[in-house]
Amino acid sequence: MSDRVAFTPQERRVSLSLASVYGLRMLGLFLVLPVLALGARDLPGGEDAALIGLAMGIYGLTQAFLQIPFGLASDRWGRKPVIVFGLLVFAGGSLLAAVAEDLYWLIFARALQGAGAVSAAVSAFLADLTREEVRARAMALVGASIGLSFAVSLVIAPPIFGLAGLAGLFSLTGILAFLAAFAVWRMPDPPVSSASAVETPALRNWQSLLRDSQLARLNLGIFCLMAIQTAMFVAIPFALDGLGMALADHWIVYLPLLALAFLSIVPAIFWAERQGRFRPVFLGAIAFLLVTMGIFLSAGAVFWLWLLGIWAFFTGFNLLEALLPSWVSRVAPAAQRGLALGIYNTSQSLGLFLGGLVGGLAVRSYGVDGIFVACLAVLLFWGMMATGLREIGLRSPPASVGPITATGAPPIDR
Repeated sequence: MSDRVAFTPQERRVSLSLASVYGLRMLGLFLVLPVLALGARDLPGGEDAALIGLAMGIYGLTQAFLQIPFGLASDRWGRKPVIVFGLLVFAGGSLLAAVAEDLYWLIFARALQGAGAVSAAVSAFLADLTREEVRARAMALVGASIGLSFAVSLVIAPPIFGLAGLAGLFSLTGILAFLAAFAVWRMPDPPVSSASAVETPALRNWQSLLRDSQLARLNLGIFCLMAIQTAMFVAIPFALDGLGMALADHWIVYLPLLALAFLSIVPAIFWAERQGRFRPVFLGAIAFLLVTMGIFLSAGAVFWLWLLGIWAFFTGFNLLEALLPSWVSRVAPAAQRGLALGIYNTSQSLGLFLGGLVGGLAVRSYGVDGIFVACLAVLLFWGMMATGLREIGLRSPPASVGPITATGAPPIDR
């Protein structure tokens, strides 16, 4: 372990801060999911299940449309102003949802929440402020914050809803977003690297980035991963309910298995960084998820097999979620990370939206096993496409990179 490059104090601080910002954004999504369908029924128009579904899903849809514009804006006008603006839009949507008087008003407010699409700008900001040697670990902190947000939402959403209703949940989300915007504004500005200056005259258009074979495979990867995640969180609650576990007790399963999964991925990330062997870890994680679907399909009523499958899913998911944005940030041109990550996060948001839709249809038509079979097919296709990824190799030696300079990806054969 002596050859592992450590975070600088500033890298550690900004990684934790931006992971917290990302986590707060996802907490705004996750907090209402366990209770939104119930709470929305009390609003005028709440008797329409299709409208309730739209209120739940439209957040991801508006995110998908605006990730690229926000990422491009962060390349042009700077990360901090764009992130702060997006967080304020998200906070405004949250507070508007808190005072919604009918379901149509709530749908508009949820769309406004999603319009604060800062995920790409946050990822690019993190890449700007961390060296390549530690970037996968920094991105892993972001992935951990997302998982923690989900776990926390399962624990605190029902009691907050019981005390203050949907208005209380949305108000809390808005306040947290304001605090996150203040925290971002106080963070250091990213350095202006010589690499970015050299690349600026040769900026590539978004169509070129979209067609890039390596970036396209990574964008497909996050689309598949998010679609699988959303579909799985349709299937797993149904399965646990079928095993006799009340919805209010599901967090007892999720929380320790998430913590164990986070610990499980650390050795793989450290090995990939030290050896410069990201590709075998990445492909191995996809294969691990394939095995996981087999566990679910054969679990039946055996509770410990479901626990094993859920832990395996969390482990494979969090490992891939940590590797993907780090890989994109290295392959993308340094001066266009925001745009590249905007395309990446658009794929992510579309995966979230489509995964929930397809997951619900699969359960309705084929039961819970239908989701696992669908995820198995997606993983097989993704695995075949991912074999075309080229190894990104060892990161630059620490001595050749300043303490917080991000130099971007080396030239690759396209």
